[in-house]
Amino acid sequence: MATTDRDERFISRALDLAVQGLGRVEPNPMVGAVIVQGDRIVGEGHHARFGGPHAEVAALEQAGALARGAELFVSLEPCCHFGKTPPCTQAILAAGLRRVVAAVTDPFPEVAGHGLEVLRQAGLETTVGVCEERARHLNAAFFKRLRTGRPLVIAKWAMTLDGRIAAASGDSRWISSEESRRRVHEVRRVCDAVVVGAGTALADRPSLTVRHVEPLPERGQPARVIVDGRLVIDPAEEPARSAGQVPVLVYTTAAALASQADRAGALRQAGCTLVEVPRDSSGVSLAAMIEDMGKRGWSRVLVEGGPRLFGSLFAANLADRVMIFINPRILGGAAAPGPVAGLEERTPAEALAMSDMTVEKIGPDLLIEGRLGEF
Repeated sequence: MATTDRDERFISRALDLAVQGLGRVEPNPMVGAVIVQGDRIVGEGHHARFGGPHAEVAALEQAGALARGAELFVSLEPCCHFGKTPPCTQAILAAGLRRVVAAVTDPFPEVAGHGLEVLRQAGLETTVGVCEERARHLNAAFFKRLRTGRPLVIAKWAMTLDGRIAAASGDSRWISSEESRRRVHEVRRVCDAVVVGAGTALADRPSLTVRHVEPLPERGQPARVIVDGRLVIDPAEEPARSAGQVPVLVYTTAAALASQADRAGALRQAGCTLVEVPRDSSGVSLAAMIEDMGKRGWSRVLVEGGPRLFGSLFAANLADRVMIFINPRILGGAAAPGPVAGLEERTPAEALAMSDMTVEKIGPDLLIEGRLGEF
């Protein structure tokens, strides 16, 4: 059956439901489901927590006997394998549904089209690809992790209207508004880690914790990551000082660990985890770092600066998305830093281009978001 406006309307509702699982279901995907009898929704559900019932099962429980002969609209292909829960295809067949509409096929190898095929073989009508781009965007972290083994990387900074992230003195409190800072903390609490460079850690002594909003009980505080190729951060200052309460990982090199053995010992004593990765021309190999993050099972990381770290990240094409908060003030100052350093070799024609751009007003600020690549 061809896609209709009706299909899009109910899949859109399923996607809205799926978002409620953000930060609570990872490394699983966010999924929403809607059961429709005629044109009336008789059941809804979403995947609410990792290891909990899948969206389809929650929707079927709400629909009860009204599910027989109804249609299921789901934001991701139903699973057909035993994981932490039984296959959703079993529940769908037992409920007597007549049609299943999925936004996108599940890239997980044990599903990957097989779930819909099981339903088709049992006589159900199936449709896939409704609102597919939106569904892929919603679960970009899941799709990227399965494709590459790496987490989704979000680069975030705040700057003035003239592109300054701090005064020449280094003072950056506060470039953005309180409303924007709250939004950042809303993003932090659904990420596995918050990342800064050693320069930012030394200059700002940031806590890098979720504060303006409550952390999600399912995940608590994100890990705090310092990229420190020379091992210069102070174990007596934040964020290392509180590593015993909230994890701190320091990505560094073998040379730094050898030359700064005493500091390495003090950082470990403070509770930090030191992770050795290869060195490259920019210092720490960010590609190796992100590879290691994937092996830790992380789905989403937020990089918050500074300029050298962003320069290396963008030079290696490792950022997937950007969040840029623009405050409507002009700071000036020839020595006041901008958000990205070290890309002098690029011409305008070679500049990274952002796609799927959105602009939102947050308090007095503008938030610009977009993608830098496939995800």
